[in-house]
Amino acid sequence: MHKSVTIHDIAKAVNVSSATVSRVLSNSDYPVSSELKMKIQQAAKDMAYVPNMLGKQLKTKQSRMIGVIVPTITNPFYSSVMLGIEEVARKNDFQVMLCNTLQDSKVENEYVKTIFEKQIKGLIISSISPDQNTLSDYIKLGLKVIAIDQQIDLDHVRQVGFDYRKGGYLATRHLLKKGHTKIAYVTAPLDRPSRKSVYEGYMDALREAGIERNPEWVRVEGEMNDYSGISEYENGRRLTCELLALADRPTAIFACNDMTAFGVINELANQSVRVPEEMSVIGFDDIEFSRMVTPALTTVRQPDYEMGKLACSMLFDILDGEKEQEMGIMLQPKLIERQSVAAPPD
Repeated sequence: MHKSVTIHDIAKAVNVSSATVSRVLSNSDYPVSSELKMKIQQAAKDMAYVPNMLGKQLKTKQSRMIGVIVPTITNPFYSSVMLGIEEVARKNDFQVMLCNTLQDSKVENEYVKTIFEKQIKGLIISSISPDQNTLSDYIKLGLKVIAIDQQIDLDHVRQVGFDYRKGGYLATRHLLKKGHTKIAYVTAPLDRPSRKSVYEGYMDALREAGIERNPEWVRVEGEMNDYSGISEYENGRRLTCELLALADRPTAIFACNDMTAFGVINELANQSVRVPEEMSVIGFDDIEFSRMVTPALTTVRQPDYEMGKLACSMLFDILDGEKEQEMGIMLQPKLIERQSVAAPPD
């Protein structure tokens, strides 16, 4: 294994002090002749010198990196959010440290600590932790935080949120307008503000239509221990099996996200229930795969890519010293009509 080239090696090769090499390679304003500067730069190139960024960070207490913490990158929603974040970060000559908590609040708190210890001053987080004491402590120490997806009720945290309740309402109202009154709702555990809000929107639309909720048609997945990419899809299949076993079946199923909706459609096909002729299905998120399944999924669009770009732009505004504002941004849902919803069967 070859030893890494240091500024001391370059200094020895050029016969100057290590301090002079350091000043040239860090673009210091310290006066060095053009001839000597070119000589040092050429030696660094010939010797394949790579700067020690960690050492530089420790010396300057600054990092050209931001942290991002999400529940799971296996959900395409968060993958798209990350692409938006990375686009803005690259334009600002920053790198992104991505952390997956796998839905574990303890892991989330450990990542917050790690990010701060690495001299990273900016964080974008979709938090699932009910206890924000750890995050609050590091904010007091100077960590700048943008919350996405999930609300964080802490001072000095700016939000890029989404009106989940309105999204749940729009989806359910669309089914009602198509003539459905027997509308089921299938969801992952209602342990996050976003999931609770979608469910509340579903309930809002039913109440507005004068329809009483049927408890048998609301199916909530129990505690989740598997966070692979297929887990939410499997939830959709299992919960659909439960609905199809009922004596009084619904005519439409509203899924808490698109991955769950894919599982719903798959299980309906396995049991020879045609979509949308015999059962309508609607999802939530509008991930790219929604257009690729058959039938194409009617869903509620959540601007994930735009959410990532906005969050990262807001973070850089704060890091650049712009005045922090308490207000955040609330993105709005949009219903996307495709082929998975039709009028109920006669």
